[in-house]
Amino acid sequence: QVQLVESGGGLVQAGGSLRLSCAASGRTFSNYAMGWFRQAPGKEREFVARISASGGTTYYADSVKGRFTISRDNAKNTVLLQMNSLKPEDTAVYYCAASRNDYARFPSTYGYWGQGTQVTVSS
Repeated sequence: QVQLVESGGGLVQAGGSLRLSCAASGRTFSNYAMGWFRQAPGKEREFVARISASGGTTYYADSVKGRFTISRDNAKNTVLLQMNSLKPEDTAVYYCAASRNDYARFPSTYGYWGQGTQVTVSS
């Protein structure tokens, strides 16, 4: 079982940057692909980014491609989401999640979720 805790959310101005962290406590963190999702009020949870268990493969939603970077440090059981050039439409609760599927991009394929961290981008 994997326990996930996000941190780093907050209020930023449009065009600014923010780095989200997800700390995992589990015996086999390095065996899981890790993803970031976000959910705005009244909207469905949407995929943001994913990184394979080894960290060798990443995938991004078109809406964040070129602005966000996902990375992981398996030695520290941590996954990061560096968010640059933030836009108001990036405002959402951001969740990290773990999947046994190295290529998972859909919420249903992730078995473990953090509690979420709020990101608010002002204009």
